[in-house]
Parts: sequence; structure tokens; C-alpha cells
Amino acid sequence: MKNYHSQDIRNLAVLGHGSCGKTSLTDALCFAADTSKRLGSIDEGNSLTDFSQDEIERKISINLAMAYAEWKGVKINLLDTPGYMDFIGDAHATVRAADNALIVVHAASGVEIGTEVTWRLSSEQKMPTAFFINMMDKEHADFDKVVEQLRNTFEGRIIPLTVPVGEGESFRGVVDLISRKARLGKKNTQQDEYDEVEIPQEMAGKIEEAYKEFVEAVVEQDDGLMEKYFDDQPLEETELSEALRKGFLSREIFPVFCGSATLTFGSKTLLDSIVAMMPDPTMIPPLRARPAGKEEEVEIAPAEDQSLVALVFKTITEPHVGELSYFRIFRGILKSGDEVTNSNDGQSERLGHLSIMQGRDRIEVEQLMAGDLGVVAKLKHTHTGNTLTSKSDQVVMPEIEFPKPVMNVGIEPKTRGDEDKISQGLKKLQEEDQTFHSYYDSDLHQMIVSGMGELHLDVIMVKLNRKFNVEAEYVEPAIPYRETVRKTAEAQGKYKKQTGGRGQYGDCWVRVSPRERGAGFEFVDKIVGGAIPNKFVPSVEKGIREAAGKGVLAGFQMVDFQAECFDGSYHSVDSSDVAFQVAGSMAFQKATLAADPVIIEPIQNVEVLVSEEYMGDVIGDLNSRRGRIMGMTSEGNFQKVAAKVPLAELYKYSTQVRSITQGRGMFMSEFSHYEEVPRELTEKIIEKSKKEKENV
Repeated sequence: MKNYHSQDIRNLAVLGHGSCGKTSLTDALCFAADTSKRLGSIDEGNSLTDFSQDEIERKISINLAMAYAEWKGVKINLLDTPGYMDFIGDAHATVRAADNALIVVHAASGVEIGTEVTWRLSSEQKMPTAFFINMMDKEHADFDKVVEQLRNTFEGRIIPLTVPVGEGESFRGVVDLISRKARLGKKNTQQDEYDEVEIPQEMAGKIEEAYKEFVEAVVEQDDGLMEKYFDDQPLEETELSEALRKGFLSREIFPVFCGSATLTFGSKTLLDSIVAMMPDPTMIPPLRARPAGKEEEVEIAPAEDQSLVALVFKTITEPHVGELSYFRIFRGILKSGDEVTNSNDGQSERLGHLSIMQGRDRIEVEQLMAGDLGVVAKLKHTHTGNTLTSKSDQVVMPEIEFPKPVMNVGIEPKTRGDEDKISQGLKKLQEEDQTFHSYYDSDLHQMIVSGMGELHLDVIMVKLNRKFNVEAEYVEPAIPYRETVRKTAEAQGKYKKQTGGRGQYGDCWVRVSPRERGAGFEFVDKIVGGAIPNKFVPSVEKGIREAAGKGVLAGFQMVDFQAECFDGSYHSVDSSDVAFQVAGSMAFQKATLAADPVIIEPIQNVEVLVSEEYMGDVIGDLNSRRGRIMGMTSEGNFQKVAAKVPLAELYKYSTQVRSITQGRGMFMSEFSHYEEVPRELTEKIIEKSKKEKENV
């Protein structure tokens, strides 16, 4: 493998909705460039970048994967991302590592939820972005319709650079508008071959119109070109290409390509454009980083003669290998065997076996230059989002922002005693996948795992078994109900116990009153005249806190109340801390029962993004879940439904959304506030709690 300098590198994120052909396109580009000797197939389970057992069995991308194509002296790093929303975290990681985005769109399905989501991701990163309309050979493929959808959905000059020759079964190749040549593929050759011929006569008018639109968009990027155009002077292909690159880099122009990845038609034309049009790392505006231990920021430009700055954007745990850390070099040169510093925690790491990825294969290299992507195994202290630098010049790159999980479930081992093994395995998987969280909830006495949907958590369970040999099962998560009071009440707690020796005596009066939702617990000392010695008042508070942790209705923690200790009595010999703790607990429980206690439940803010045809079904389903619709807004071709829904009603909701919308909807959820549980449900919750206590 030759050393590629920054200006000879292109970093491309391949994004899009699930099943639009991103993996097949990555495969086709590597095959067309002859860096992969076989055109893989998802159906046959031998695609270049879907190589894990889970991906082969499910026939979908689950993990971010890297591959590369060498074309006309340029190394093109391709980052193939999952399209299903359950695995969207890898797309967030990818856009931090890449400089350019290629959003793949299905020629029959057109703009889908994943198209919108990945467009938003690339826009937030201000990435130059192109589209590839794939599967032009499929039934109902419609290039013009999809281009129109793109224009109606997204802002900017969306300009085709290739036009299909035929559609569906009659699809034969593409016309390259820059060269104005037709590139007709040769089917059934198992090679990426095409004949470059003149434009078919029946397409001449359409191509002339498309070419004119392309030229008018491009000449706007250069005053000199615009003058030549209006003076009817001939425009050179190199001039148009340079102006196109300028417009692409500034996000003034969003080119559209087309083809069929499985036939490889359009692949070499796309490779030509990636090399000619897409910016190399030196053209991207410098990033900002913070010197370790300082507040001010510095600019990080991809200079090869300066100290190292690299960001780990993905971590994968492989059996028999350990952790693989995928990284992007933003500055400097990295050599195999170099000792570097993790500037997030100051720990040193030695980078042995420096490699690049070609699907599942690691190819060892001696060094990598600024702007390149690589992988290294067995880093001891480094995880996703960490920055690697030289020891003498440490800076910290901004960490990657991942979406928050939207679904919680409980997890239990199938075999008693495997709790520690589960915990260790989940911790490793959490390091690998930043959208997966796990923790033990001491209030619920349950191990909770959180993810982006049921499919995501199913994959986690399989990985737990395959990688860590642990068998577990998911259970419905306990809901973190709370209790509170609606009225003010007071009561006496008097604890008096006399045995053969010293007795116990504690006496206090406590007044309980409600506070605003979310205000928490407040203890107020209103003792005057020494009715209770100062040293025993904290014991009363401790007793109240302990009793509040168990509630009075169903054993849930009591919140959002004030407790005043305003009177009491003591015994000079028999009073003690323990006696006043017991007295405080007794007074609190009596007062709370008289203060109209209620159970409150967590309410989530839910947003569902869906096409208009499924709006009614989604709203009806939310209403059936005790949801309150808060509003509806348009987002491109889609509608966003905002609602407030009890957490207790959202178990497996991601599966329901997918079912209702035929896989074309997505939702987000985050905690909003607590609300009182309806009376008719309160008794059921209390009864369930009693049964659970009896079974313990």
C-alpha cells in the first residue's frame, strides 16, 4: 500500500435509508476500482462491508464498516453506514470522520425517513453532499420523480450530473453530463465494463436540457465562466469541473448521480466525480480543538509536518482480537509502533499493527498521513470519542454527539450467578455502541438496558451471547413511579420502649405539605423553646427520609413535599438518635396518609416522524396509549407529531411505529415530567406492588 498524502485522499460517508443499497454501492465502487476482486452480494452473504454474522443472517447493515477504492492516483475511503434508525448512532460517528456525504436513494421508493435524517446529519456538519439514485434497474424506478422529490424536500441547487439510459428492465447505463457521453454497461460479464458511445438520439433533447441546467448552476460559481457563458464562448470540461468542485464544497450545488450498484452501472462515472469534484482534507475548513487543561480553542488543519491529532470515532470488540479502534487523523503523521497520548485522560498508548480496513480484512501499513483513516487493536485506555495526540502537544477534539436511547427494558440472566458476567459484557458493548446504555437501577432493583429500538436491543442480546457466552432474557422494565401528597396534614410520632435497662423515648410532631412538581424534598426545623434538643432534630429528618424512600401506598419513593418538625418532647435519660429516627418515621407515615397521598408517573415527550398517509393511524395509537397530542408540524415530505405519553405505555413502541408505518416512521422520546396516575389505574398499581412483595 503506497503512502497517500492529504491532497490524494477523499473521505466519503455513504448514508441513506435502510435497504437503499449503500452496502452494494460500496461493494461496487471497490470492485470497479479493482481494490476488491469480487463483487459481493448481500443475498449471498459475501458482501464486502456486511460481514458480521448478525448482518449476514439479517441481510442488513448493523455496524459502520470501512473500505477503500484506489482510483486515478487517489485513495477513496468509504464509510458504509447502517440505514435502519435502530443503528443511527454509527451515522453520527461517520459524519465526524468523513469530509463528504453521499446519500443513497432508492429509485422506486424515493425520499424516505432515513434520507431526511441523514441529510440533516450532513447539514449539521456542513458537509458537501451528493445523492446517488440507486437501483435504476428495479421495477417502478423513476429518476425524474425522485429528483423532483429531492428538490421539494431539501434546500439548495440539486443538479443531476448523470442521467439514466432507460429505467427498470430497460436500464442500460448512464449519460455523463460533463463529458456528454453515454456509458452503457455490459450485463452478465461479472466485470465493471461499459462502452462509451454517443448519446442515444431519442435522448438528445432531454440531455441538452439537463446539460443547460447543469452549466447554468455551475457558471454561477465563477464570474469569469459566467461571462464566457453569456458571450456564447465554449466552456472547457476542466473549467466546469473546477467550478463544480467550488460549488460542491460551498454547499451551493448538490449533485445527483444514478446507476445500479448490483450491476455496477454508473460506478466508474461516480468514481471519476469523487476524484474530480469532492474536496480532499486540505480543502475542509480547520476544526476547533481545546488544548488539554485550557479553555481557549485552537484550529486544527491537516498539516503533515505538525504534531499528531487523531479522533477515535468507532470501537468494535472482536473475538480473539479484542478492541479495534477506528480513527481519523486530523493533523500530523502516524507510524506503526508510535507512542501517543490519550489527551482525554493523559494515558499513554502504543500503536502496534497500524492498519487500514477493507471490509473485514485488516491490511497493515507503515504509516498514515493527515486526513487518512485507520484502525489499531488493543488500546488499553482509549474509547470512542477520545483524542490521540503527541505527548508534547495535547489537544482535545469535541466529542461525538450521539442520539439518546428511546427504549428501556429490563435484563435478567437465564442462569443464577451470571449477573457479573452480564454486567461485564454489557459494559464492553456500551463502549462499542454509544447509543446503548446499561445500568443497575437501585430504586427498581433491576438491571436496565437502553437502546434505539427493539431490533437494536435484539442485536445486543445476540452479541452478549456470542461474544461473552452469556444467556439472558429481556423483561418488561419496572416503571419508576413516585408518590407524593396533595394536602397538608400533621401527626405525632411517639416511640416509647421500656426494657429492663435503659429505655427508648422519642416524640415529635411533623407537618407534611405538597411542593411544586419536581421541587423535591425539603425538611424544615420549626422547633422552638427546646421542645426537642437540637442534636435530635437531624435524627427526625433521617427517619423521615428513610420512610419517604418506601412511600405509604405502593412502596414507591415519596417526592415533592415539605416536612416540618414543629413540636415534640424528650426524656433526659431515655431519648436517643435511634428513638427520634423511629418517631420521625412514625409521624411522617401518619401525616402522609392523612395528606391525600397519590402515585405519580413519568411522562415522556414523544416525537414521531411519519409520512402523511400514516398520520391518522399514529395519532390513534398514541391516543390509545393515554397520549396527549401537543401539535403537528411539516418537515419536508413528512409530518412530525408531538405528544406527551406515559412511560408505562411506551414499552415496545418502536416496534409498533415500525409496524404502523411499514418501516417508514421513526420516533424520539425523552423524559418530560411526572403526573398523577389516573384513579382507575392507581388501585391496579398498588395491587401489583403487593403481589410482588408477597412473592419476594
